Amino acid sequence: MKNFNVSITSTTRRRKLKDGTIAAYPQWYCEYQDPQVHKRRRRAFNRKKDAEAFRNTLLLKVAEGNYFDERKAPTVAEAIDHWLGTKDGSIKSSTLKGYKVVANGAIRGPLLIGTKQERADYTENGVAPKGARFIKLLGHVKLTDLNTAMIRAWHKTVTEQCGPYTANRAKSHLKSILALAEEDFGIRAPSMPTGLPRARQKQKKVILTPDHIAKLVAAAKKDQENGIYYAFAFLAGTRPSEQLGLLWSEVDFERGVIRIRRIQERDGSLTEMTKTEAGTRDVPMSATLRELLLDWRVRCPRKGKELHRVFPGPGRLQEWPKPRLGGGGPLLYQNFRKRYWAPAFKKLGLPYVTPHSARHSFISTLQAQGIEVGLVAQIAGHANPTVTLGHYTQAVRDGSAAIEALDRAYSS
Repeated sequence: MKNFNVSITSTTRRRKLKDGTIAAYPQWYCEYQDPQVHKRRRRAFNRKKDAEAFRNTLLLKVAEGNYFDERKAPTVAEAIDHWLGTKDGSIKSSTLKGYKVVANGAIRGPLLIGTKQERADYTENGVAPKGARFIKLLGHVKLTDLNTAMIRAWHKTVTEQCGPYTANRAKSHLKSILALAEEDFGIRAPSMPTGLPRARQKQKKVILTPDHIAKLVAAAKKDQENGIYYAFAFLAGTRPSEQLGLLWSEVDFERGVIRIRRIQERDGSLTEMTKTEAGTRDVPMSATLRELLLDWRVRCPRKGKELHRVFPGPGRLQEWPKPRLGGGGPLLYQNFRKRYWAPAFKKLGLPYVTPHSARHSFISTLQAQGIEVGLVAQIAGHANPTVTLGHYTQAVRDGSAAIEALDRAYSS
């Protein structure tokens, strides 16, 4: 705003005391025109240096385009409600519940001093244990007052009470909350503090090497009844819930893509959304995966007489080409692991890994093949490539491959 001025004036306030004497108090005022609504504003201070500090801060905010009327500024708690409101209906309910637990329990507060279970119960039902003690967190702080020092102190408190993992997860949520508030309310978010303690490095999941996966896929091509069940995730990079929730209507052979639009819950029901917003995506279909799916479509159990689920319960197989008896309904995750997943690894003599580790192998192999991380993140359904790099990618080749690449780079 051009020609923005803040004037400081002073006066003397007089007050009659109980004994009849008159006490005089100096008073300073900062007067300015509100840059947003263009009305005159006046702030009173008991000390001149406080008035000058307010004036300097106000001038800086206006110059940086960061001015916001403090009286109308939302609190962190209100920003949390706004952020959670944008998530409701766009992500699965269990994921939203996890967001609420962290946002309300570790950011909004107050934080219950007690065991992990006591804090979880209090966050969920609001009933505090007898004699409970609490620590104030950030919920009551206005966004215009929030600064890096406050965030650092808050992070230290949550780390001490709940551990570094919870504190860093809460910090990640707070960053998203403040970014949305900046976008929707026009209040610039403070910088996140650096040098905060990190959570202890989690042990990487065991993943199969490309040679192991090649053996598994080769076996799947010959295993017409079960092969697609255990090879699919290695070729598509899907989560188990996405695989089991896939419908034939979302397999587009013409475009060569698989549309991930829903997931299957643990009870076998379908949820018409993915784990996160970024999880809704199109996964390109490789020639191998296309071949497996086309062959499976002929044999896949129907729902009635129509193709429905790509990975349904099997029903009872009859001699070909007689149709199956039953089948076509949901295949529960535990039955998927017991009937299709575990037997394949035992039969082939491969190291056992979990169904979710197939996703790790998929992402890590793409990275090892030189595919840019942004594209890998898009195929995997990650909103931020940092997630791809930090949580999923791990080595699928030994160190000799890196040294050979270095040697090639340095050779003339």
